[in-house]
Amino acid sequence: MRIACPYCGERDAHEFVIRGDAGPIRPEANDPEAMYDYVYLRDNVKGMMREHWYHAQGCRNWLVVERDTVTHRIYGASLAREARR
Repeated sequence: MRIACPYCGERDAHEFVIRGDAGPIRPEANDPEAMYDYVYLRDNVKGMMREHWYHAQGCRNWLVVERDTVTHRIYGASLAREARR
């Protein structure tokens, strides 16, 4: 699997560390139930997903990668700081 890093160009996925779903937004700390859901509950998405990936062996930037979880095809990558909701 290859990921097109905006800084380094196309790189092998082994250079990256995946964090997971880029969708969840951290809730307020004073809401224990929402915080529990945020930390422990995740959907196992089948199909297109936006994920956070860290380019550990390259530019050390966080990316948002659009990937099909069935085929592992990468559809795009952007810097996480530019992809904020």
